[in-house]
Amino acid sequence: MASHKSAEKCIRQTARRTLVNQNRMSRIRTFVKKIETLLESKASKVEASTALVQAERELMRGVSKGLLHKNTVARKVSRLAKKVKTLA
Repeated sequence: MASHKSAEKCIRQTARRTLVNQNRMSRIRTFVKKIETLLESKASKVEASTALVQAERELMRGVSKGLLHKNTVARKVSRLAKKVKTLA
């Protein structure tokens, strides 16, 4: 257990940051899952592309907040865009 004031504060900050980061990651996963379900259901290309734009925005926000690495996000967006492009 922490025995210094600064260590106790660190514990509080970590707990708070963990909750915020979990919420952000959950939001990102939701947007990505939305695209994947649209792709599986053979939805229109317009719907999928608008969902892709929204998901890309959320993913890039995750990069700016330090949750995800920029190359990871670039790879994910690239793969999703490739799948959306194959829709008829």
